[in-house]
Formats: sequence, structure tokens, C-alpha cells
Amino acid sequence: MQNRLIVARITVSLVLGLTTLATAHSAQPTVPPTIDPLRYEEAVLAFESHDSVNPPPEGAIVITGSSSIRRWHNSIVKDLAPLTIIPRGFGGSTMKDALHFIDRLAIKYRPRAVVVYEGDNDTGRYLVPPPTIVDQFSQIVDKIHTALPETRVYVLSVKPSVLRRPFWDKARETNELLKKLVARNDLLTYIDVARPLLDANGEVMTDIFVDDNLHLNEKGTRIWAATIKAALMKGEAQFESAVSKD
Repeated sequence: MQNRLIVARITVSLVLGLTTLATAHSAQPTVPPTIDPLRYEEAVLAFESHDSVNPPPEGAIVITGSSSIRRWHNSIVKDLAPLTIIPRGFGGSTMKDALHFIDRLAIKYRPRAVVVYEGDNDTGRYLVPPPTIVDQFSQIVDKIHTALPETRVYVLSVKPSVLRRPFWDKARETNELLKKLVARNDLLTYIDVARPLLDANGEVMTDIFVDDNLHLNEKGTRIWAATIKAALMKGEAQFESAVSKD
């Protein structure tokens, strides 16, 4: 009888040990995929093809970024009216991708303002360190201001989501570093799109996403759009009459 108890205890210990090991292994972050900006060459070429038929006006506001911008294309112009918007979102992108294509996605239009939304995929998929993300944004700003010294640049905070809740600490760190960078330059503005998507307890709202728990649904988009519009109207409405719409 005693031998049976010993065997049973050993078996239970082994099972628990293997379960713990498996759990610990599954909790480890997977090796992130490599970021190759050239995967978006076709998407950028599609924008350029559209431009050849319908050239956007100079002096408008370019909004570029990942799928949160790309999925907003259908209503962004209406949502941000009367501001003149050139939407240039490309889904799945990162700050590195935006840096690579910023000349073709924004600078060439000679906009009065550029809005950038990246960092979501950087922190939640590719595990890019927050200082690297912010350094890449700084390089974007340098590129824009080398070509267009008076152009204002707005950066949206990384938004929270249910799906990427495990990465929220890194997203918040990125947001804090972006705020510090923006504070040093009068031509930069930080738009906090994260706080309006949190409930009274500081947790991300669960009824503002589509089924993937990552992208915003209609309710979430209304909150997102209203937050961005309020900031842009404050900084850009006074310049709207100067947009060349010939």
C-alpha cells in the first residue's frame, strides 16, 4: 500500500511538473518576424497610381499608419470634415515601415500637417523596444522637417485593445516616450487616443472592437474619430482656407 502511494505521488509530481513546464513555455513570446518595408511596395504603388488620376491638393493633412488608419479610409474624410484629408494607411505596418515610405506617403504631397499612427504592431506583434519605435518616429520628423520645415506633425498614442492586453505595458512605455519627445518641439503634437478607450477603472473597454478584439467597431471608431478631430480642429482649422484645391 505504501509503495502504491509513493508511486502515485511521483506520478502526480511528474504530471504537475510537465504541466508547469508547458505553461511556462507557452507564455514565452515567440520570435518576432522580421520587418521588411518592401512588403508594402505594391500598396504604395497603388496610392501613386491613384494620385496620377486624382492628384491630392497641396497644403492638406496626410494621415498615415497601420490598419487602424487603413480600415478608417471609407469614412475618414467625412469623419474629419471640414478638414482636407489625404488618407494613406497601410495595414500591418510599423514605425520602421512608415519611416521607409514617408517620402512617398506624405512628404511629396507638401502637406501642412502629417498625422502618424504606428506602434501597435511594433509592440504587439514584432516586439520592437519602445525606445527604438520612438527613435524611428524622430527620424520621420527629421525627414519631414528637412523637406518641409514648417509642417506640423501629430503622433497618435498606441491604442489599447483586448487582444494585445499582454503587451499594454510596452505600449504605455512607448506612449510616455513619445510624449517626452513631442514636448521638446513646438511643431509636434501628441494626441492621446488611448485614454478615451478606457473605462472608469482604467481598463480597455470590451464593446468597442470587432470580433478580432483588435480593430475598432463603429462605436470605437466614433470615439477614436472624435478624439482625433478635436485635436486637429484646434491646430489646423485656421489653415484650411489656404489648401490648394485646383
